[in-house]
Amino acid sequence: MSLPSLKEQFAALIAAPSVSCTQPAWDQSNLAVIELLASWLGDLGFACEVQTIAPGKANLLATYGSGPGGLVLAGHSDTVPFDAALWQSDPLALTEAGDRWVGLGVCDMKGFFPLVIEAVRTLLDQPFKQPLLILATCDEESSMSGARALAEAGRPLGRAAVIGEPTGLKPIRLHKGVMMERIDILGQSGHSSDPSLGRNALDAMHAAIGELLVLRQQWQQEYRNPLFNVPQPTLNLGCIHGGDNPNRICGQCSLEFDLRPLPGMDPEVLRAAIRQKLQPLAEQRQVRIDYGPIFPGVPPFEQAADSELVRLAERITGQAADAVAFGTEAPYLQQLGCETLILGPGDIACAHQPNEYLELARIEPTVQILRQLIDHYCLRPSL
Repeated sequence: MSLPSLKEQFAALIAAPSVSCTQPAWDQSNLAVIELLASWLGDLGFACEVQTIAPGKANLLATYGSGPGGLVLAGHSDTVPFDAALWQSDPLALTEAGDRWVGLGVCDMKGFFPLVIEAVRTLLDQPFKQPLLILATCDEESSMSGARALAEAGRPLGRAAVIGEPTGLKPIRLHKGVMMERIDILGQSGHSSDPSLGRNALDAMHAAIGELLVLRQQWQQEYRNPLFNVPQPTLNLGCIHGGDNPNRICGQCSLEFDLRPLPGMDPEVLRAAIRQKLQPLAEQRQVRIDYGPIFPGVPPFEQAADSELVRLAERITGQAADAVAFGTEAPYLQQLGCETLILGPGDIACAHQPNEYLELARIEPTVQILRQLIDHYCLRPSL
């Protein structure tokens, strides 16, 4: 069976729906995408391992060559939900619009996989001294369960890993962490005319918010990284719900907030600092305070500026490695011993938006960059 053309691969992947979402009504399997990639890579001689993560959800690890070291080219197989009415074309059909290809996932980031295949297929007649691993994960856009499962399994992958998230072909070596947290306060309702009849959860939350703002100021004074557009860690009070009537003492109140730590800040240390502030407050106000993550956070990520992969990517692209505000699977691959970098052809400005696109002018430069990375790590590796 002959390999489909580059455009046909793009079209087939876009046509295979693979939305991942925390809302069950939107959430879909990614198996159709994994099966397409396994079929194409298998035909090229890759050993394909499909790892089941949950019902209907899987990772693909495709390996060419053997031995330690090597290069991992990684991406996620899922997309965000979409509103078809806001698109000017069918989100699940690849459409050519002038100098762009348009479709859901074409930029973020199913489109990375055909470019990897295009880069490697002309190199397969050469001996691979170290392996090339192609990794496609599930649920990056929701729980990151695919990458988390890999990190928890602890099996070493390669010497270096490049994740093809949209960076406009600029190498990225840092990003902030993502923590979404929730505080629930349970007090005691009662008649508002006599405060002694209850314990006001809103009053207690007011005090808890005050403590969070003190911590925010403390962290912003202590931590700063000028490589980021917003150089301090941020803490955003996102939404609050509590009480039911003006003449009742508020018995329950909930707060959800977003915390974006810089590299070097440990999320568990931050959580411990928050708990340390909330515990005496609960005793003082005689309320119950439950605090924890809404879902497991993404750790901050930093790859050393003088590492082999960063220096190589800067030389190949002609651009200095930079930082981004969005989170990726990079910290999980780094945990497996890979020097890790984020480098892909799309533009983050159009990701998660109607009419998501990939500039056709980015295709050939991406293929050339990938070939140079494969040559360095797999064909002519220097240990």
